[in-house]
Amino acid sequence: MKALSKSLLWLLSLALLAGCGTSETRTHSSPDGSVVQHVGQSGVKDDQSKPNVVQIAVSSKDHGTLVAALKAADYVDALTNVGPFTVFAPTNAAFDALPVGTLETLTKKENQRQLRDILEYHVLLGVYKSGDFVNGRKMGTADGRPVEITVNGDGTVLINGGKIIATVEASNGIIHVIDRVLVPN
Repeated sequence: MKALSKSLLWLLSLALLAGCGTSETRTHSSPDGSVVQHVGQSGVKDDQSKPNVVQIAVSSKDHGTLVAALKAADYVDALTNVGPFTVFAPTNAAFDALPVGTLETLTKKENQRQLRDILEYHVLLGVYKSGDFVNGRKMGTADGRPVEITVNGDGTVLINGGKIIATVEASNGIIHVIDRVLVPN
């Protein structure tokens, strides 16, 4: 009986691992000959729920460059998951302020991991509202490196010198719009 339980547990674990695949779109033919397409979390259509961080970025005219970078880094599905996340979202103008050629280089397929690391540097696990940030505190990002928080006397919050200029709540976290792309040291 113990061997059967172990075998069932092993099969269940294997099935769960198989279900946690990549964000790739997969297709196969069903028994009736029709093509069935499986997409990652970002492909789930839901017009009833509050939008997630990616849906908010996609709907923002100020975040087209960020959305393009998320797609190039294959990071869209990760940020559409349950979270919760705190995302520091640089504006298009913040990306424009990068040295010439930086974004073009990072969005090349061979630099996908480096771009993803930079995007993960803009994500904290958990929800942190502006009032939760403490001056001088270092907080670990999804890429493992810390960002430094500065809270000025007027209450302005800076993340590695990037100013939070707006905040939007999402179904899976919170977005702080910032005026600078955070580049890890």
